[in-house]
Amino acid sequence: MEGGTGYSARANERGDIRVRLAERMAGEITLSDSPGETLRKWRMSFGIVQTELSAYLGISPSVVSDYESGRRRSPGVQTVKRIVNAIIDMDIAKGGSKVRAYTAMMYGFNPNVIYDMEEYELPMSVEELAERIDASVVLDVKSKKPLYGHTIIDSIRAILELSSNEFQRLYGWSTERALIFTKVSTGRSPMVALRVTSFKPGAVVLHGISKVDEMALKIAEIEQIPVLTTLMDISNIIEALHRK
Repeated sequence: MEGGTGYSARANERGDIRVRLAERMAGEITLSDSPGETLRKWRMSFGIVQTELSAYLGISPSVVSDYESGRRRSPGVQTVKRIVNAIIDMDIAKGGSKVRAYTAMMYGFNPNVIYDMEEYELPMSVEELAERIDASVVLDVKSKKPLYGHTIIDSIRAILELSSNEFQRLYGWSTERALIFTKVSTGRSPMVALRVTSFKPGAVVLHGISKVDEMALKIAEIEQIPVLTTLMDISNIIEALHRK
């Protein structure tokens, strides 16, 4: 009986976490000024293409495309819930790696490690990021992703104090974000840490240096992660990135 009760409790907990994740996603989409763009962000974050999602929902791919582009009127609450549940169900059917990662992020982060974390309503290009924080792009890649947020991290504390699961929380609600590492000497340690994690950011910013370690750049090239450097004061970076 105890084993059965424990199994039931774990199943209920998993169900509750799934509900909370679905509510978080649906809430962000429906409250966004650009719900189609936010819907697209979540679909891409889960690694699902439009044709997969439309087939799962039993609708035309053009319907999903029209919602995301804004050509069709924003979907209602019930439609958003249906789409969100489909995205989650599809990931679970593939093993649930994204669901596990995102639900792990729901339990907060160490304030000694994170200076600032922000989600963007609209995506920002790597070029716009560089302009806002007076950064130089020291490694560019062909397949740059739009950035949907940023996390500013104390690199020393992150490497010394965070477990691999806690490290994933640095991504907030989207892996397509800029990770901005402070207290960097060469840039090698943050890139080595990213090399062994399952998720990769949309861009890495190394704060406080202008020359980056060759090994760090090699890792970034392998992982296809743009690398930027900036000397701008952290408080000014936060102000610039929070500006609409």
